[in-house]
Amino acid sequence: MPTTYAETWFPVLVQIVIAIAVAGAMIGLSALLGRKVKDPMKLMPYESGVQPVGNARERFSVKFYLVAMVFILFDIEAIFLYPWAVVYRQLKLFAFFEMLLFILLVLCGFFYIWKKGVLNWSSDEQHQHRREVERSRAA
Repeated sequence: MPTTYAETWFPVLVQIVIAIAVAGAMIGLSALLGRKVKDPMKLMPYESGVQPVGNARERFSVKFYLVAMVFILFDIEAIFLYPWAVVYRQLKLFAFFEMLLFILLVLCGFFYIWKKGVLNWSSDEQHQHRREVERSRAA
């Protein structure tokens, strides 16, 4: 049984050093021994076997980033469910109403972004076309 601080952490240090050495050796050996043949097919980007079309520097819609941020927010809110579940039996009814309030607030935020159209992936052109179709049906 280790008795000092150094004896306790020495195996961890050895493991880290070995991991760095193995990773460095793999990268170094692949650079030294690997084939260095360059052809157009090898230099092409690979994406699910589909030939790339267009420029790789195309812009993404702001909605893409909004949905990504909302996803992260809801992920973080879901993480709060785990500690709550651990202490639920000790807090009893208080924990139930606390989580009920939390979920209601999360749902209010969800319905707000839903009504604002953040979750709608269709483009503005599709919105205009849909409005024109609705107007023609109403007429």
